[in-house]
Amino acid sequence: MIKFIDLFAGTGGIRLGFEKACEKFDLKTECVFSSEIDKNACASYELNFGHNPFSDITKVEELPPFDFMLAGFPCQSFSYAGKRRGFGETRGTLFFEVERLLSKYKPKGFLLENVRGLTTHDQGRTFETIINSLKNLGYSIDYFLLNSSNFGVPQNRVRIYIVGNLNEQIKTKLQSDVGAADSHKFKEQNGQFSLFEEPKTIRVINDILEKTFPEKYECTEDFVSKLKRVVGNDLSKLHGQRLIDYRGGQAIHSWELGIKGECTKSEIDFLNLLIGNRRKKTFGTHQDGKSLTIEQIKTFYKKNDLSEILKSLVQKGYLSINENKFNPVAGNMSFEVFKFLDPDSISITLTATDTNRLGIVQNGRARKLTPRECARIQGFPDSYKLLDNDNAVYKQMGNAVSVPVIEAVITDLIKNNNIFNNKKVNELNLCTLQQFDNNLKIKEASLTL
Repeated sequence: MIKFIDLFAGTGGIRLGFEKACEKFDLKTECVFSSEIDKNACASYELNFGHNPFSDITKVEELPPFDFMLAGFPCQSFSYAGKRRGFGETRGTLFFEVERLLSKYKPKGFLLENVRGLTTHDQGRTFETIINSLKNLGYSIDYFLLNSSNFGVPQNRVRIYIVGNLNEQIKTKLQSDVGAADSHKFKEQNGQFSLFEEPKTIRVINDILEKTFPEKYECTEDFVSKLKRVVGNDLSKLHGQRLIDYRGGQAIHSWELGIKGECTKSEIDFLNLLIGNRRKKTFGTHQDGKSLTIEQIKTFYKKNDLSEILKSLVQKGYLSINENKFNPVAGNMSFEVFKFLDPDSISITLTATDTNRLGIVQNGRARKLTPRECARIQGFPDSYKLLDNDNAVYKQMGNAVSVPVIEAVITDLIKNNNIFNNKKVNELNLCTLQQFDNNLKIKEASLTL
């Protein structure tokens, strides 16, 4: 029996992936402790696993003995520790709780999951601190940057996965692969393969859509009418379109939709020009562009109606003016849907703040994704029960892990290490080797035809 703990447990996605991997090897598991502070997440966890994990891990002193730790710990700034105590200090961060419990109980291994930015935070020093801390506890470490889209999950989600093995050199076959940069690149790369790689399971948004859905998820008639004003009656032209105000390129803006009031063609053309030019390095290096003076605007807008256009757009609320500088008023949160997914590709990364505003055009109807579809985009099986609280589920799925990726990481760990002393590992490895030989022979034969 493998006894494990589930820290920063959320809705239990890491646990679910861990248990599914262990089942492959006939390994029985028992969760002896779980911890989560979000009450809605705890309700989902209890609904699916039968117990409520509500607790503050910083106040937990004693735990039952356990063999393995799961922890999707939040990434807090290490800057204070770095400046005051050197980069070997983790006190004051939630990772310290992981370190504290590993040091006290010395389980056989662990899996940690975090955002991609952990590897580059503070010029890489934060990640270096974490890895050195784990090694100093006696663990052999490996880590991977993996994109969920490579594991049968229709989502562009890159996360860092850290695995550790106590006192023995860890062996892994997984390799970092951040996948396609976006849904467009994904479609271009889809179908490419190597003779010497196992074929990937590829799923796209079409694969997870519900055939029927409640009317409450449909976009309002007013919003659809505004969309048709831009793309015409064929709403499928919205596939892959982003609705956003502070970026140009392939995007639909609030002034084109007339969300704050109708705009003339001249006003629309001006705002699109402003969005594109305000990001130029000439005007500064701010990520989303600088506020511009009239003199700066005149360097790219040459018509004589500038004063009238600026006055009109300020009155309608599309522009703000501060210290004689003009800046677009971003209305991104006012869109019912801020991104219409391409059904033949993958989703953007789900986040806690805007998963509830992802949309799809299905059978000519524009609507939001349902909570169940968002759960599928994270690889949760349909047997996983969802709360009767849409907003809570949207937030949970934005914070969740992709279950199949966890399953793949743990499967790789078990197959290549004697961490749980399981006989079935050798049997499966032998079968895998035989299957690889057979596949290679088939491919070689096809090449000679």
